[in-house]
Amino acid sequence: MPWPLLLLPVLLLAVSGAQTTRPCFPGCQCEVETFGLFDSFSLTRVDCSGLGPHIVPVPIPLDTAHLDLSSNRLETVNESVLAGPGYTTLAGLDLSHNLLASISPTAFSRLRYLESLDISHNGLAALPAESFTSSPLSDVNLSHNRLREVSVSAFTTHSPGRALHVDLSHNLIHRLVPHPAGASLPAPAIQSLNLAWNRLRTVPDLRDLPLRYLSLDGNPLAAVGPGAFRGLAGLTHLSLGSLQGLPQLAPHGFRELQGLQVLDLSGNPKLKWAGAEVFSGLGSLQELDLSGTGLVPLPEMLLVHLPALQSISVGQGVRCRRLVREGAYPRQPVSSPKVALHCVDPRERAAESPNAL
Repeated sequence: MPWPLLLLPVLLLAVSGAQTTRPCFPGCQCEVETFGLFDSFSLTRVDCSGLGPHIVPVPIPLDTAHLDLSSNRLETVNESVLAGPGYTTLAGLDLSHNLLASISPTAFSRLRYLESLDISHNGLAALPAESFTSSPLSDVNLSHNRLREVSVSAFTTHSPGRALHVDLSHNLIHRLVPHPAGASLPAPAIQSLNLAWNRLRTVPDLRDLPLRYLSLDGNPLAAVGPGAFRGLAGLTHLSLGSLQGLPQLAPHGFRELQGLQVLDLSGNPKLKWAGAEVFSGLGSLQELDLSGTGLVPLPEMLLVHLPALQSISVGQGVRCRRLVREGAYPRQPVSSPKVALHCVDPRERAAESPNAL
């Protein structure tokens, strides 16, 4: 047998993991995943979900990487609940679907390696300051709680330069407090922020955050005007779908978003806008979703402000793509290719007339 074929099983063993079970605390399940040659390295996932509040504090193996405490009707979580052998090396913790109305400011202070934290589907009404400063978090899920006012500074972590995803959707948030200019700790490195389905009436001040993705879907935003996205030149994806009330787009409302590539305005049948200047400054925009907005047919001057646009969704399932037509050959020295949008309605299975740029 050739040497490459002999080495293949060894290489596969080195990079893949084998899963087995091990003795665990009564009612919990411990699943061990081994890695490396001869199973030289192992991590344990402990599932203690759905057992009841009596489960905490629960002892866990020393090599536990993920602990699931969801659906246990837990009402409080403090430092003593998350202490002991095995907790200091946790990388993932699931506290979702409990009855948590508050958390202690030091609840996660001993979790020095925690990367993923899920506290969704609880009753949290407030988030203590510096709750996560002891952990190198990269993913925090606080969706489906009762948060009303949240400070951006609350998400400062142990690794301030590490990209952080924060989900605050489906809360009662009416105000997001910006990071103080003279704060001793740097602004958190939030690159993805989900604020969908809250009670925000204006776009929050997020200028100190290195945001790449922002969702404000379902909020009662009254208007989007100049300065709304100040300091967010690095934003690449923005979603403003299904806004409540009568949202209005003012001229130059997106002009600070020079790097934006995807803009979702879908599901806004009452959306009002003040002409093509609304989209000025979006020189990098490649995808635009206007489905369910009533902005059909396409405003001709809108396309002039979107030189990089590749596709646009309008109406019910109608999608248009950018086409470049070379024109007559040989091309005249002063001529240039003609750009058009070719629109197709899948329901009719027929192409509509292109809209010239």
